[in-house]
Amino acid sequence: MHKIDLKKLGFTPDFAQEAQQYTGLYPGRVISQYGNLYRLRCEEGEILAEVAGKFRFETKGPGDFPAVGDFVMADREDNHSGNAIIHQVLTRKSAFIRKAPGSGNQEQVVAANIDTVFICMSLNKDFNLRRLERYLSIGWDSGAVPVIVLTKADLEPEAQDYLNQAAAVAPGVEIAVTSSFHNKGYEAIAKYIRPGQTVAFIGSSGVGKSTLINRLMGEDKLATKGLRNDDKGTHTTTRRELILLENGGMVMDTPGMRELGLEGADLAKTFADIDQLALECKFADCSHSAEPGCAVQNAIDQGLISQERLLSYNKLKKEAQYAGLDSREIEKTKTQAMLKDIGGRKNFRNMIKQKNKRR
Repeated sequence: MHKIDLKKLGFTPDFAQEAQQYTGLYPGRVISQYGNLYRLRCEEGEILAEVAGKFRFETKGPGDFPAVGDFVMADREDNHSGNAIIHQVLTRKSAFIRKAPGSGNQEQVVAANIDTVFICMSLNKDFNLRRLERYLSIGWDSGAVPVIVLTKADLEPEAQDYLNQAAAVAPGVEIAVTSSFHNKGYEAIAKYIRPGQTVAFIGSSGVGKSTLINRLMGEDKLATKGLRNDDKGTHTTTRRELILLENGGMVMDTPGMRELGLEGADLAKTFADIDQLALECKFADCSHSAEPGCAVQNAIDQGLISQERLLSYNKLKKEAQYAGLDSREIEKTKTQAMLKDIGGRKNFRNMIKQKNKRR
């Protein structure tokens, strides 16, 4: 059996240096997960592994457990004497996080060590700038570099108009336009997938993610389903998996990517234009609603940004602020926000009166 060069799996010098701390253990990358079992790709080949009892005991939450894409340190490189035992997860350079099901506010890593995340949006009724802003915020926060992929361009004669709209809300983000019906329709994204690089796809079901992955693989390995009559897709990916491509790049396909929340989302890069304008507002705590000298409202009046974009910014900001909080903490946070607003104390008193009336 030929040995596997871990560098081709994204094992960078930083990972190699950290791995040297764990003598007697072997590095491997998690390429798929089946409940509590993990499939690792190591230098000697693919093996099954599970976490050590001590590791399980010392973890603080689901986010500490291995995820697809992680580099881990295990006690062996083969399964000749049973499953390998994972003792350590190496420091992640990027991670997509969601709330763990049934675990309160604890976080779970859905995918790790992604270099580029393709944000897919179909050029039909699925196209939604507000959803695109949400995905961009999640992408930037993960540590991966987002690239917008507009799919099914062959079905839309006004593709350039959609491209212009996407570019307006995603300054500095590269945009690729693909076609599902042509074998070469994926070439717009192929340049991002190089040996040792890992990419992931996020977006609504049915927009063409699995079709693009099949094109990259050169075979129809993943099931695909189009959008329903209401332009809502049906989810086809059933397990998390890291797929090695012939050119040496890797692609992640995971059902959990569509369930990502806004925990700690990075709005600064997605809404850099609004944050930059806010620096010119007359008041440092301007809410961009009715204050005099508001540079953001002035930009809206001049048609430089849309009112919808500001509303989206405020909505996502609130969601990110409340993410991970219980009902009591959310109530407290809302109260603090009201007190900061102009006339906030008056609004607060009115709110208390209304609550007393309902009792």
